[in-house]
Amino acid sequence: MSLHFNVREIASATMILFAVIDIVGSIPIIISLRNKVGHIQSGKASIVAACLMVAFLFVGEEILNLIGIDINSFAVAGAFILFFLAIEMILGITLYKDDEPKSASIVPIAFPLIAGAGTMTSILSIRAEFYVENIIVAIILNTIFVYLVLKSSKKIERVLGKGGLSIIRKVFGVIILAIAVKLFASNINQLLAS
Repeated sequence: MSLHFNVREIASATMILFAVIDIVGSIPIIISLRNKVGHIQSGKASIVAACLMVAFLFVGEEILNLIGIDINSFAVAGAFILFFLAIEMILGITLYKDDEPKSASIVPIAFPLIAGAGTMTSILSIRAEFYVENIIVAIILNTIFVYLVLKSSKKIERVLGKGGLSIIRKVFGVIILAIAVKLFASNINQLLAS
């Protein structure tokens, strides 16, 4: 079995997951959780989230096959979700948001804050485009970044301020919008051809 490591694929998958996980945009929720309960288990939450993402990368397609949905259809659906996430990020509106978690245990941080429905959909959608090994590297890179953000969320908020966080969200919103269009275009052609 040969490995197909590709820097461009790793970079693209990392940026997609970074934008969908949106840990920088979740800093206000993380800070309010830390204020309520005093401590967030950053390491444990990051590891559990990574395990969930990698597990879904491998068994997600089998789950789809079980209910009779092909990966291209799922990728098109994922493109729509990425599109709406990008619109939220760019326009600063909320189309859908889960309620703020009540405690800082693994459940609200690892799932659904980090490895939520949008993340899982994106992982399966990009699996139609990229090699699995590149997606795993992207998951690991995002997990490291998530861990660092969880560990230093107060410092990040002080340095960036609300304006800085807003700019980062908008920039990544535009990037994810472009990725959503590409994902839709490449998979809709395959769906129409079959």
